[in-house]
Amino acid sequence: MERTLAGAALVAAGGFAGALTRYAVDIAAGDVTGLGTLLVNVVGSFALGLLVTRATEVRTQLFVGTGFVSSFTTYSTFAADAVALGTVAGTGYVVVSYAAGFLAAIAGLALGRRL
Repeated sequence: MERTLAGAALVAAGGFAGALTRYAVDIAAGDVTGLGTLLVNVVGSFALGLLVTRATEVRTQLFVGTGFVSSFTTYSTFAADAVALGTVAGTGYVVVSYAAGFLAAIAGLALGRRL
């Protein structure tokens, strides 16, 4: 990876954009516990799968992968949502989240290889 001030600026700019986008998704999802988090994590998994196969430019990897997608997705909120949903619903949420994220990553990888 590029360890320069320009590289750090790309990560910061991508992170800023990713965090704002995640916030917008959370607002759009409303008060349904876990919905916004599920959406951003599944979309982020797809995006990372696509990025791994298509992004050859280090600066693109820094901005999109390390910056945007890393701040767009969230594991800590995912864990908090799972606990807030309770044992049964939380367990289902974890299973659905992992399965959907895994399938989205596979789809992103497959699409990236076809492009």
